[in-house]
Amino acid sequence: MTGNAQSKQDASPQGAMEARPSLGLAGLRILDLGRYIAAPLCAAMLADQGAEVIRIEPPAGAPDREVMPIGLAGRGAVYLQMNRNKKSLALDLDSPGGRTAFERLVATSDAVIVNLPPAALLRARLDYDSLKACREDIILVTVSAYGPEGQSRDRIGFDGTGQALSGAMHLTGTGEMPMRAAISCVDYAAGMSAAFAAMAALYERRLTGRGQHVGTSLLGTALTMTNPMLIEEAAGARSRRPLGNRSPIAGPSDLFATDDGWVMVQVIGDGMFRRWAKLMGRADLVEDPRFASDISRGEHGELLSAVMAEWCASRSSQRCLAELEAAKIPGCRALTPAQALAADENVTGGFFADEPVAVGRGSVPIASRVVRTAASTAVGHRPAPQLGEHSAALLCALGYAEADIARLTSAAPDKAKT
Repeated sequence: MTGNAQSKQDASPQGAMEARPSLGLAGLRILDLGRYIAAPLCAAMLADQGAEVIRIEPPAGAPDREVMPIGLAGRGAVYLQMNRNKKSLALDLDSPGGRTAFERLVATSDAVIVNLPPAALLRARLDYDSLKACREDIILVTVSAYGPEGQSRDRIGFDGTGQALSGAMHLTGTGEMPMRAAISCVDYAAGMSAAFAAMAALYERRLTGRGQHVGTSLLGTALTMTNPMLIEEAAGARSRRPLGNRSPIAGPSDLFATDDGWVMVQVIGDGMFRRWAKLMGRADLVEDPRFASDISRGEHGELLSAVMAEWCASRSSQRCLAELEAAKIPGCRALTPAQALAADENVTGGFFADEPVAVGRGSVPIASRVVRTAASTAVGHRPAPQLGEHSAALLCALGYAEADIARLTSAAPDKAKT
């Protein structure tokens, strides 16, 4: 932590509002102007480690509050997960007064997180040079769709952009048509990458005293995940095709129907393959040259899956998994979301924080414990804030009077706005 970061912490409303542990990122202030998943997730992960993260959005609220609604106005499922452990400041950055307040806040902050392409950053005056004018050693963390270079750098895009352009969508499904993954895997991975970039920049600033602009992109993240297949293609080794649920690099690795559900089984390595063949009563498969290595077993996986499918079909899921576990072969059930909420592995694994949502509605599970540190344990879990919940305290700490705060946080346009 830099010396001026510590002085900011003493002067901020943080200490008056709540007691933070002196662990992890405590003492750092992060401004979150992100929306939807990637940038807000980056900010949430920093908040989990003790940073004071302030989500800034218009006084009328941002549209990502309603994504995947659960019947609570302004508190959709995506908003609840992505904005845990944050504070909320409602501020119109397009008004002169709101912009001035924002710049004063930047001067007290360590990093700003935004998901916009380069041209949009400039238009919004959220580019690095604009922020650096407020604080010399500020760190800007950006997430864009296409990255900072190339002809598409200023185009907008979402999770599906990365899946489609990286080849991932072509490789998903059974081949009838390209298929998007059901979860926003590119968004989530980009958010985690951005958090890593932020940590690297914060560490470098601690050593050098200099800020910088760091970032990641949806497309770059997706290309990283498909890179092994792209390398194969470029080298002329093979052109991958959709395989359904089979693995291209080992086998049998597939989803199999039992007499009461589905199980996922993954056999990797020679020793495990020998144990699997013994369990199947097919010791002859070990000597078959088509199954001599993981890669050849992946390339002939359809044959191995047929053997496994026949074995599973006459058994219950519980019996399948018990026999597989006895043979030290990994397997698990393929669950519906409702079943996932009740599964012992998920319930007892400590992944969720239970968040009350409203009287009579009980609580919802917020998966916020993927990274375990002493700081994240000490910070615990605070629900995503209500719109503008911390506006008055934050602006008061910047020196604004009560009347000015009311004007700045009002949903009505600033009268001085041109």
